[in-house]
Amino acid sequence: MNNKLRFSTLWESDTSVYVLGRLMQGLITLLGASILCFAIIKLAPGDYLTNLKLNNPKISQETLLELKRQFGLDQPPILQYWRWLTQILTKFNFGYSFVYSRSVSSLLLERVPATLLLAISSLLVTWAIALPLGILSAVKQNSGLDKILRIFSYLGQGFPSFITALLLLVLAQYLSPLLPVGNMKSLDYDQLTPLGKILDIVWHMILPTIALSITSFAGLQRLMRGQMLDVLRQEYIQTARAKGLSENRVIYFHALRNAINPLVTLLGFEFASLLGGAFIAENFFNWPGLGRLILQAVTANDLYLVMASLMMAAFMLIIGNILADILLKVVDPRIKLGVD
Repeated sequence: MNNKLRFSTLWESDTSVYVLGRLMQGLITLLGASILCFAIIKLAPGDYLTNLKLNNPKISQETLLELKRQFGLDQPPILQYWRWLTQILTKFNFGYSFVYSRSVSSLLLERVPATLLLAISSLLVTWAIALPLGILSAVKQNSGLDKILRIFSYLGQGFPSFITALLLLVLAQYLSPLLPVGNMKSLDYDQLTPLGKILDIVWHMILPTIALSITSFAGLQRLMRGQMLDVLRQEYIQTARAKGLSENRVIYFHALRNAINPLVTLLGFEFASLLGGAFIAENFFNWPGLGRLILQAVTANDLYLVMASLMMAAFMLIIGNILADILLKVVDPRIKLGVD
């Protein structure tokens, strides 16, 4: 009850003001990022119509001119950007995909849930495994177990996500049908019960989640170990032990509360990096998320789909950092939130 009251009071006071301020800053950041991204895309050689002509040399010049007018590519870049921005502000319309002949908003709404599901599951698995092992490694410093855990963390950090995904894909082929090779659902998904559908998706999530978690898990484990070792050397920890407190209380109540703060701060960046890593896992495991969609959009110079995808990534980074700051305040109430 006291925790609920404290969190409620926290939200009603400085936290709400802080969140509103950070959201306003985030809107300005998104505006600047959109201008920069649009300029970079326009400076790159070629466009969608150039690729279309290369892939279909028989297409007539009249058809190309009509498509150019239809997509608004005959206008100066500044007017193209202004038209795109005003559509977002007035209609929440992110433009029209040249490749898919659909609105960008509908494509994102269709693909974002799958990517978020994969990223969030990987984040939960990473933290649930890395934190306890990092604490254990610090408590058992220089022991055989500590050395084994450090070796695993070094190996995990040395494996790029695409190598891990490729190895897991090869493993899945040998273990089939124990583990699915790809996709998000089975062929008989529509005939399953509601519980069966959930379990089927979870079954398909196993390999891409592992591929996405290994590198992040290794880095987080090492960081947790280093932070715990620093805190355990502090004088107040020695004082707590001298007072006769149990070792578990010293570690999990006094040491962990201070050691975890830097990790919570990195949560926003971790979430954004997982979204980027999810793109690699999605392509290897044929997961129907944003990764394959963005890859096709970049390859085909699908202007508005690329823009919306980049804005989505920037937005998730901003939201992730705000959530990390709020969690940091909850973990350590002494911290004062303020907008610079």
